[in-house]
Amino acid sequence: MSLMKRGNVWWAYFYIDGVRYQRSTGTANRREAEGIARQLREDAAAMGQGTPKTDPRLTFGDLAARFIATEKPKPYHLERIKQLLPYFEAMPLVKISKGHVREYRKYRHRRRKLTEATVNRDVSVLRHLLYWAVDEFLLPLNPLARIRMPRERPKRRPVVSLAEERRILDHAPAHLRDMVIASLDSGMRKGEILGQRWEQVDFDRRLLYVTRSKTAQGESREIPLTTRLFDLLVEIRQPQGPVFRYESRSVHHIRRSWLATLKRAGVRHLRFHDLRHAFNTRLMEAGVLQEVRMALMGHVNPQQVHATYTHVELPTKRKAIQKLEAWMERKTQNLQEDDDDYQG
Repeated sequence: MSLMKRGNVWWAYFYIDGVRYQRSTGTANRREAEGIARQLREDAAAMGQGTPKTDPRLTFGDLAARFIATEKPKPYHLERIKQLLPYFEAMPLVKISKGHVREYRKYRHRRRKLTEATVNRDVSVLRHLLYWAVDEFLLPLNPLARIRMPRERPKRRPVVSLAEERRILDHAPAHLRDMVIASLDSGMRKGEILGQRWEQVDFDRRLLYVTRSKTAQGESREIPLTTRLFDLLVEIRQPQGPVFRYESRSVHHIRRSWLATLKRAGVRHLRFHDLRHAFNTRLMEAGVLQEVRMALMGHVNPQQVHATYTHVELPTKRKAIQKLEAWMERKTQNLQEDDDDYQG
């Protein structure tokens, strides 16, 4: 039996009756993974689950339906599955191969001009579902386990300027405006913002605890509040429940509202995620070190799970936020002076 790390999680690989199996241990801790792996192998052997009884009639469409009904997938997965279904829906799982993926790439490029990065996302989700099928004993192995992805060209990320920020805030509806400020001043991801609850805001210590992180190492990270974000939260404060709401209801989607705001503001196309990138860029320009920026953003390098930036202490984070506010104050003052000169 062996262990291999994929992303932040250890996977166990073992043989039963000459058949190789792979199972996720669900943990980033090596010692825990070793114990879980042993138990996984014992359970599989005890249940007599040698070779999974793969139904040759089971199609990718059937698998997708089971996955959606069982796993409560994220919107990202649902969007990619929507792209995969027209091509793979009627295809039996046992027949899916790397050759089919090559043909799928040609199919996607014929239908629309796309980057390789976009099609890579589709293939990654296809591979993810096949790994899930292996875990559910629907397939003996994943035919795409070692598939190579075409190299993606580095894409320059747009940086939201202060002038663009001001126009966005001026034209955004109240609930979206609050979320924009939260992203710009904390670097939280969209999903983290939508999942943030009042129980995780410490007004006495002026801290926000992120509890709905994308990565395991980012769970419950603490972010000192800027004065702007603190004042905003004080103004809309509630005893419990979701922090960001629309007419007293939880918010689940903001895409339409975001795009409409950009159009009204006359701002170039930006993703909401670019606000998080702006937070990181502004910290960098304010002189904050990389490990501190990554600790604030919960952005952990999978190859460096125990790196120093996962243990940055709170006083250092507070100093970083103070540097950000000082940088913002200088830049805002310069922008105002430029406006005054232009009007003069």
